[in-house]
Amino acid sequence: RKNITLICITARPDSTMARHADIHITASVSKEACPLGLAPTTSTTAVMALGDALAVVLLRARAFTPDDFALSHPAGSLGKRLLLRVADIMHKDDALPAVRLGMPLKEAIVSMSEKGLGMLAVTDEQGRLKGVFTDGDLRRLFQQRDRFDGLTVDEIMHPSPKTIPAERLATEALKVMQANHVNGLLVTDADGVLTGALNMHDLLMARIV
Repeated sequence: RKNITLICITARPDSTMARHADIHITASVSKEACPLGLAPTTSTTAVMALGDALAVVLLRARAFTPDDFALSHPAGSLGKRLLLRVADIMHKDDALPAVRLGMPLKEAIVSMSEKGLGMLAVTDEQGRLKGVFTDGDLRRLFQQRDRFDGLTVDEIMHPSPKTIPAERLATEALKVMQANHVNGLLVTDADGVLTGALNMHDLLMARIV
C-alpha cells in the first residue's frame, strides 16, 4: 500500500521472497563452514560482506556525511559527539557557581561548596567574567595560610579562566579541558558575560568521554 521498493538478498533466486522482490541479489554459497552442514556460517558471512559493500557504495554515491549519520542516530554515541552542544549540558541560572567581585573569601567558599562543580566564577556587576577560583586553589591556600580574615575572592582568583561559547560542541569542550589540563570550563557570550559552566563529570554523564 505504501509502494515501498522491496530489495532482498537470498541464497536461492527462485525462493518465495526473491520472486516477490522488486530487486533481488543472489548470495549463494556452495558449502557452509559448519561441519554438520546445518548452522548458517559461510552464508551469513557472505551476506554480511555483500551488505557492507552495498552500504559503502551508497554512502559514497549519496555523499553521506558523519552529520547525516548523527541526525539519523541522535541518541547514539556518534550522534551525541556530533550534535550535543555546550548549551545542552552546562549549568546555568541558579545552578551556576558565580559570585561578584569583592565577596569575602569565606562566603565564596560556601557558595562553591553548595554548587558542587569544584569551581567558582567571579564576575563584575554587569555579569562579565573576571576570574575563577577552584577547589584546587582552595587546597593550596589552606597549605599557605591559617586565616582568611579580610581576604576577598578577587584577591586569590585566576584572572584568565578557560572559557568556551555555549554554541560550541561538547566534544570541543573536552578538547579544551584536555589541552589545558583543567577539569572545568566557564561559558561566556560574545561580550564576555558569564552564561554557564560545565566540568568533566558533565561530559562523562553525557557520554562524551
